[in-house]
This record gives sequence, structure tokens and C-alpha cells, in this order.
Amino acid sequence: MSPDHPAQIVVIAKEPVPGRVKTRLTPPFSPEQAALLAEAALSDSLDAALATPAAQRLLALDGLPGAWLPPGWVIIPQRGGGLDERLAAAFTDAHRLRPGPVVLIGMDTPQVTPGLLAEASASLAERDAVFGPAADGGFWLLGLREPDPVLLTGVPMSRPETGKLQLERLARAGLTVAHLPELTDVDTVDDARTVAAQAPGTRFAARLREVGG
Repeated sequence: MSPDHPAQIVVIAKEPVPGRVKTRLTPPFSPEQAALLAEAALSDSLDAALATPAAQRLLALDGLPGAWLPPGWVIIPQRGGGLDERLAAAFTDAHRLRPGPVVLIGMDTPQVTPGLLAEASASLAERDAVFGPAADGGFWLLGLREPDPVLLTGVPMSRPETGKLQLERLARAGLTVAHLPELTDVDTVDDARTVAAQAPGTRFAARLREVGG
């Protein structure tokens, strides 16, 4: 969309509760430290979205909001079983609240910038979809000009081929797709160190230093 008519931005996230988030970081970190890292990554993602022009900003949350949530967000609960269903529901619910294009990210890329999010939003003025690939084979961003659950439901998630399969689903629907740069999702300790090195000024990088990462 044009800067005058930006897309909605949705962040899909889990409440950063010890033992429920970033479990692949334990060990070497404790569940409490992993939750602190997750909270920092989520805060960085929310800050980037707040600094980006948007028709509306929504947090599709599994859990309850806490002191980490800044003003300016509409909270919607996650719905569905698998991640594919929850992503589809987040797109659907955002579109029902305010019809128009939707850009969705997760909480695992604290290095995301307002510039990248604005580029994704602007891409939907020319293309039907925008796709941000992740280094692990998945995707860190998906934007749809006209959200439809069919575009996501049934796509296997959290696999090395997830991104490829999602792009194939978009292609079969006849959609034109804009592509963003690849980013690294924070899943493992190596991921965390890579991302912190790429974005040393983030809350995530500071928190990683605090917990001895």
C-alpha cells in the first residue's frame, strides 16, 4: 500500500512465560532466562511495528498481556490448533476488524526494522503478497493484500521446507509475490548470538549479554 494507506501490522506471539517460550534455548539458559530473552525479542518486534506507519497494529497473543506491552495495540486471541491455523485466523481476524492488506510477523526476529516493515506494506500496493524468508527454511514475514485462510491452512509449519511450500501455495493461487531479505529466527543459542551480533543495539542483544550469552 502507499504511505497514505499502509497495511495493518500483526505480531503473533506467545506470552513470555518460563517453560513455554524459547525452550530450545534451555540449556544452556534456564527457563527463566529464556523467557527474558523471548520478552526482549517481542519488545523489539513491537517497537519496530510501532515505528512503522500502519492502518492498525494487532497482537495475536497466546496468553495474557503484561507490562511488556506498550500502548497502541489491539489484542486478539490466537485461534486454531496448529500454527498454520493460528496464522490463518490472525489474518482473518485482522481483516474482519479492518478490511484491507495485512502484514504479519512473529516474535522471533528482534532485528526487524521499521524500514523492512514499511517496505512490506508498500509492496502490497503492487503485489498480492509479500514474503520474508527465514534462514531455517521458514518465513519471518508474510503479507497479504486480500487475506484468505486457504492461503495458509494445511501448509506444514516449522519444517525446513515450510517457506518453499508456502510460496508454492501462493503461486498455485495465482498471486504475485514481492520478496524481502532473509532474516534469522531466534530458535537456538547460535541463532541468538548471530542476531545479537547483527543488531547489537536491540533489547534482545542487551538481554543476551546480561544472561551471559
